Amino acid sequence: MPEVKKALVVEGGGMRGIFAAGVLDTFMHERFNPFDLFIGISAGAVSLASYLSEQYQRYYRLSTGPMQKKEFISLARFLAGGHFMDLDWLWDFSSTHDPLDVRMAVCNKSREFLVGITDVQSGNPLFIRPDAATLLDTLLASSALPIMYRGFVKLDGRLVADGGVASPIPVKEAYQRGARSIVVIRTRAANQSKGWFIDSLLAMLFLRGHPVFSSQIRRLHRVYQDAVQFIHNPPGDARIFEITPPFRLRSTRIRSRLEFLKADYEMGRQVGSQFVMKSRLFQMEHITK
Repeated sequence: MPEVKKALVVEGGGMRGIFAAGVLDTFMHERFNPFDLFIGISAGAVSLASYLSEQYQRYYRLSTGPMQKKEFISLARFLAGGHFMDLDWLWDFSSTHDPLDVRMAVCNKSREFLVGITDVQSGNPLFIRPDAATLLDTLLASSALPIMYRGFVKLDGRLVADGGVASPIPVKEAYQRGARSIVVIRTRAANQSKGWFIDSLLAMLFLRGHPVFSSQIRRLHRVYQDAVQFIHNPPGDARIFEITPPFRLRSTRIRSRLEFLKADYEMGRQVGSQFVMKSRLFQMEHITK
C-alpha cells in the first residue's frame, strides 16, 4: 500500500503566532516530524522555518524580545507615515542577533516547504518554494500585513503582501498538492470566526488605489470560513487534524503584553504535547492490529 502524503499547515495571525510557535517547539523537542509537505502563512511561515531549521524557541525569542521594542512597533511612526510594524528593522535585527539557519530550513530535498504570499495586482495566492538565497525575502513578503507595513514588498518583479489575505489557512492547497493526511495549526479557537468590519474599513480607507487587493481583504472573512468548513468537512479520501487553542488567545494580531505572549506560548506547548502523545498512541495501535 503506498505511503500517504502528510502535510503540516500553519496559519498566521501576527502576534497570535506565538501559539503555533509553542506547538512547533514541542514537536521539535519531541522529534516529531512525520511530514512531507509544509505550508506556512505569515507568522506561521516564520515559525515553520525555525521548526525546519531546528532552532528551538527562536520565534519565542523574537516575539518576547525585539518584537516588543519601539523600533518594531510604533504608533507615532505610523501616524507620521511610516510602518506600524517595521519588518525591515526586525529582519535586520534578527539576522544579526538570532539569524535563521536558512540552509538547514530548505536543505532537505525530500520535503517541500511552501510560503504563501498574496499578489497585490490579482489578489490571488502564490505559494513559493524558496531556496536559501530567497527564504528571508519570501518570509518578509508573507508577513507584510497590509497597512501595518506601509506599501508592499517587491518580489520577482511583482508587488506582494501578507499571504493571509488570499489564503489564510491553505489547507485546500495542501490537498490539491496530494496530501491526504493534513495537520493544521490554527491561531484561533475552533469555534472562533474572523471578523470583517475593521479589515473592510481599513481597506477602504488606505487601499483605494488597489481595488482588487482591497476587495480581497473585504471578502477575507468568507475565504477564512470556507477554509474552516473544509477542515471540518474534508473530502472522503482525506483526514484533517486540527490543532487549535482551547479558548480565545489573549494575544492580539498587532500587539500583545509580554505575559499574554508567554501564556499563549505555554498553551501551544501543552496542546502540542497532547497532540504528539495521541498521534504516537494511534500509530502504536495501528501497528499492533
